[in-house]
Amino acid sequence: MLENLQNLIREHAGDAIINNPAIPNERNEEAVADASSSIISGLKTAVANGNTEEVQSLFKNGPAAASASPVAQNIQTGFAQNLMQKFGLDSGKAGGIAASLIPIVLQKFVHKTNDPNDKSFDLSSVLGSLTGGGGLGSIMNGLGGGEKDGGGIMGKIGGMFK
Repeated sequence: MLENLQNLIREHAGDAIINNPAIPNERNEEAVADASSSIISGLKTAVANGNTEEVQSLFKNGPAAASASPVAQNIQTGFAQNLMQKFGLDSGKAGGIAASLIPIVLQKFVHKTNDPNDKSFDLSSVLGSLTGGGGLGSIMNGLGGGEKDGGGIMGKIGGMFK
């Protein structure tokens, strides 16, 4: 999944990273990888902090709403902070890069995850990666639910598709 996410970011990194003089060309891949890790880290942090409903709404409400979610805003802020630290950018430039890249990537990510004809991302793999790759059973058990009671994130996610 990480490689697919990095490819998705590369597809949309044109003006934000690749053609941006604030990011040296020799560090473009580093910036792409950082955007990818910011997205994964932001999703993992949301799940770990018990914000499963926010993560679920990110995927449930579709691509158009993805960039407006609190999770997306946190990811964008985290990516901007990383750009300031790693690339020495001021907050305006870093915020601009994050604002031009993260929302579109999240919209495409959500679209691909919800598209049954697109096998590059699937919800099960995404959720498994957010909890250490243990699969859906591990997600349920790790977040306070079991298969018998339908609790935890699986009970909530099951309700997303009804």
